[in-house]
Amino acid sequence: MMKDYFIRILLFAGICFSMANCAALLKDERRGEGETSAFEASQNSDAQMRKNVVREAEKYIGTKYKYAGESPQGFDCSGFTQHVVRKFDIPLSRTSQSQEKEGKTIFAAQARPGDLVFFRRTKGGSVFHVGLIIRNDRDGLTIIHSTSSRGVVVDKLAENSYWRTKIPSFRDVISGK
Repeated sequence: MMKDYFIRILLFAGICFSMANCAALLKDERRGEGETSAFEASQNSDAQMRKNVVREAEKYIGTKYKYAGESPQGFDCSGFTQHVVRKFDIPLSRTSQSQEKEGKTIFAAQARPGDLVFFRRTKGGSVFHVGLIIRNDRDGLTIIHSTSSRGVVVDKLAENSYWRTKIPSFRDVISGK
């Protein structure tokens, strides 16, 4: 008797759950074209922000390196990342070591355009360089950064023997702000 009672309760709960899901799906189907949920809108604005950050960074390809530089007349690595994201009202500290403490820690697989990648020479060593991710796909990470020898350039990490050997960490300063 008790077993039948529990089966009926579970069956009733399952039907209620299914009806709630159906109602939500119907509501989504009835939503007019051009309307988006708050979640979809936030996802779209985040994706658009990331595209804009990458476009802004790409404007500076070829800009010369300048020690402690933070303007289009010359950038060091952290001056470059700070300058780019500041255009989008994203506050960022001035040094790569302090930038690594901002935003939200993410894994390499989670890294998206606009996120920052930091480099160490050894596993326990200090951060000495920062770059901005412009792509993360099956070919690996592609970054834009200001290097002391080449200025602002784009590098595919898997194809660059120098950067490939460094220890990276990643931060989301766009949606992690």
